[in-house]
Amino acid sequence: MGNKDFLTELKLKSKDTSLSLTGDTGANGASAVRGTREKDAHTPDQTQRSMWAVVLLLCCLPPCSLSSPSSPSSVIRLTGERRKPHEGRVEVQVNGQWGTVCDDDFSLSAARVVCRQLGFTDADNWSPRAKYGQGSGHIWLDNVHCSGLEKSLLDCPSNGVGVTDCKHSEDVGVACVQKRIAGFSFLQTPSEQQQKVQVQDVRLRATYSQRQRVPITEGFLEVKDSGKWRQICDVNWSPRNSRVICGMYGFPSDKRYNAKPYKLLASRRKKNFWSHSVKCSGNEASLSECVLGPDIPLRGNLTCSEGTPVVVSCAPGPAFAPSGNRSYRKAYRLEQPLVRLRGGAKLGQGRVEVLKNGQWGSVCDDLWDLTAASVVCRELGFGSAKEAHGGARMGQGLGPVHMSQVRCSGFEKSLTDCHFLSETTDCSHEEDAAVSCYVPHMDYGKRLRLAGGRNPFEGRVEVLEKRNGSLVWGSVCSEGWGTLEAVVVCRQLGLGYASHAFQETWYWPAQGTDAVLLSGVKCSGTELTLDQCFHHGTNIQCPRGGGRYSAGVSCTHMAPDLVLSPAVVEQTSYLEDRPLYALTCALEEKCLSSSAHSADPHSNRRLLRFSSRIHNTGQSDFRPRSGPQEWVWHECHRHYHSMEVFTHYDLLSLNGTKMAEGHKASFCLEDTHCDEGIEKRYECANFGQQGVSVGCWDTYRHDIDCQWIDITDLSPGDYILQVVINPYFEVAESDFSNNVMKCNTRYDGHRVWTYNCHTSGSLSSDTDDLFPGLLTNRITHR
Repeated sequence: MGNKDFLTELKLKSKDTSLSLTGDTGANGASAVRGTREKDAHTPDQTQRSMWAVVLLLCCLPPCSLSSPSSPSSVIRLTGERRKPHEGRVEVQVNGQWGTVCDDDFSLSAARVVCRQLGFTDADNWSPRAKYGQGSGHIWLDNVHCSGLEKSLLDCPSNGVGVTDCKHSEDVGVACVQKRIAGFSFLQTPSEQQQKVQVQDVRLRATYSQRQRVPITEGFLEVKDSGKWRQICDVNWSPRNSRVICGMYGFPSDKRYNAKPYKLLASRRKKNFWSHSVKCSGNEASLSECVLGPDIPLRGNLTCSEGTPVVVSCAPGPAFAPSGNRSYRKAYRLEQPLVRLRGGAKLGQGRVEVLKNGQWGSVCDDLWDLTAASVVCRELGFGSAKEAHGGARMGQGLGPVHMSQVRCSGFEKSLTDCHFLSETTDCSHEEDAAVSCYVPHMDYGKRLRLAGGRNPFEGRVEVLEKRNGSLVWGSVCSEGWGTLEAVVVCRQLGLGYASHAFQETWYWPAQGTDAVLLSGVKCSGTELTLDQCFHHGTNIQCPRGGGRYSAGVSCTHMAPDLVLSPAVVEQTSYLEDRPLYALTCALEEKCLSSSAHSADPHSNRRLLRFSSRIHNTGQSDFRPRSGPQEWVWHECHRHYHSMEVFTHYDLLSLNGTKMAEGHKASFCLEDTHCDEGIEKRYECANFGQQGVSVGCWDTYRHDIDCQWIDITDLSPGDYILQVVINPYFEVAESDFSNNVMKCNTRYDGHRVWTYNCHTSGSLSSDTDDLFPGLLTNRITHR
C-alpha cells in the first residue's frame, strides 16, 4: 500500500546555534535522517553541546520511530505472489529500500506484531519458505524474536538490520485476521485512484423473525468503520455487490427478496450511513477486493437522500438450507458431481479433485488463484474462497493430474468450464491445489465444548441437551468411543483433524456435571455434528457411567495420510504352495485360514502373495498410538508388535461375501524409502522408534511372513482382492476414504491374475463415503 509523503522535523536550538534534524519519508515510505547546520558563528563549546544533543537524539531514534503513528504501514507491507489484502510476503523499509524478513526463528508472536502494525486486529498464521514468492534485494531482518507486544517489527530483537545468512527462498509470509483495528487510518497515494474497500467488519443484520433461523441468509448490510456500525445507501448498489457479500457469508449466490417490510423497518430506524458507495465486479472473493465508488450524497445526520439501506438476500447451498424450508434445494440438481474436496480438516476445505473419464484426479497449482478457488467453492454449495492453497497443502492426491494453469472469470458454473491445460506432465502431486471456502455460520459449536484440557484443542467432550425442560451440560459415554467420533467433534468445533480419542478422562475435570447426556455414539466420520451420528437418544445406556469414563478428544492442525500403491500390488501378485509345518509362526499369529488348525502338518497351504507399499502423503508422521512400553513381544517371530492389526487382506466374492482373509500386524513401521530430499527418520529396531515420515513409505515385500492370503479352500473363479490399511482407525488420519484398495482377481485353480487395482473413491463408480466394509470391520471389532 502506498503512503503519502510526510515530513517530520525536529529542531534543537541553543542561544546562538540552531540545528535541525529532518526525517523525510518519500513515496515508498522510507524514512531518512539528515542534519543541517545554520551558517551563524558559534563557539566551540556551543557547537560541542549541540553535537552531543544530535548524538543523544540519534540514539533515541529506534524507540522514537519517525514514521507517522497514524500510518504504521509506512515502514512495512505485505506483497508477493497470490497475496490478498490481509496476507503476503513481509517486507520492511530501511533507508528508503524495501527488503524481506527471513523465516528463521519467526513465530506467531512476530506475525501478530506485523498484523497490528498494518492495522489488523491479530494474525491468523505465518508461512516459511517463500510461500508468496521470493523477494529481491536486501534481507533486512533475521532471527526475529518478538514477544508480541512490540509496536513495530523493528522493535523486536534480531541479528540486527541487514545481518543475515539467509536466502530469499526463506522469505517469511504472514496471514492476518481480516478484522481491522477500530480507528486505524490509512494514507494512500494520489496514484491509488480506485481505493480498495477497507472496513473493520461486515455483517447482515437480520430482522427479528429472520434471527430465529440458522443460518441467517437475509438482512440489512452494515459495515463497521471507526468502531461504529453503519448502513450502506442502495444508490449505485448492484446485484454483483450482493453476490460478493453472499460469498463472504458462505452462500453461492444471491436471490430476490420482499422489499416492503424492509422499507417499513428502515423508516422507523435511526439512520447512520457510510459515506461511500461500493463497486464490485461480482467475482471478488470478499468486499475488501472491491473498490470504493463515488461518495454518496448524504443529508444531515448521515442519512441517504436518494435511497434506502442496502438489503442482501442469499440462497444457501443444499447442505445449509434452513430446516423446514425445501425451496432452496430445488435449484440444485442431484447428480454425479464433477468436483469434490478431499483431505481438509474443516468443512469447506480440502484438496480439489475433478472427475474425468470416470476417474478422479487432482488440479495443479500453476496459476491457481482465488477466482478459480471461488468457482470451486460456489459449485459445491459454499461461498467464495477464503484461501487458494498450493503445494499440496491438504495432502497429495492419487491418479492423474487432470488440470493445470486454470484460468476462470469467476462466473463459471463449474471449474470444468474454465480455461485450462489438460493431461499435464510437468506437475506432480506435490503441487496439488486446494481451497478453503467461506461457509455459513451454523452455530455448530454452541451445543458442544471441550472441558478440562491443557489447551483449547483437547478435553472431555460435553454436550448441551434439554432435560426436564431446561438446557444443561453433561458428558458423553465413552462406551464404543473412537477415532471417527473424535473426527466429528474436532470438525464441529473447527479445531482441525482428530489426534486421539480417549475413553478415560479422569485427569480432565468437568465444567458441567458428570451426568451422561449422550450414549451409544457411532459415527461414519463424515457427519457435520455429533447429533447427526447414531446414538441412543434419550434412552441413555452407559454401564460404567460418566465421570472418569467420559469421552474425550484431542485435535490437531496436521495429520498423516497413508495411501497404498495399487500398482505394486498388481505387479507382484503370485501363488505359492508351502507345507504347513513351515508355517508354524504364521499359524500362531493367525495369518492362515481356520482350516489350517485341523489340517495335516505335512499338507500344503496355497498362499496368494503380493507386496504392499504404503506412502504417507499427509502433513505429519504416522506413529503407532501406543508407546513402546505397551508393545507386545511375539516370541515366534522375535519382534514387538506396535499395533494389533495394521492391515486387513480379504478376498471377496463379486457380491461382497468374504471368502478368504489375512492380516498384517504392524511389528515394524519404518521409512523403507523416501521421496527425493527427505531423510529417513524411523528404522525398524526392537523397542526403537517406529513410524512413517511424511514423504516416505514403508514396503512389506511379498516374501515376508504373513504377507499373503491363505486361499487353500478357495474354488476357482472371479473375486475381489481388498486391502484395508489401519482398519480399526487406531491412528487418526486426515483422510480415511483412501485407506481401501480393491483389485479384480481371477483364479483358475493353478494361476492367479490381479488387475484393475485402484484406491477406493478414485473411480466414479466408488462411493464418496467411507467404504462400507471399513465400518463393518470396525463395529465387529468393537
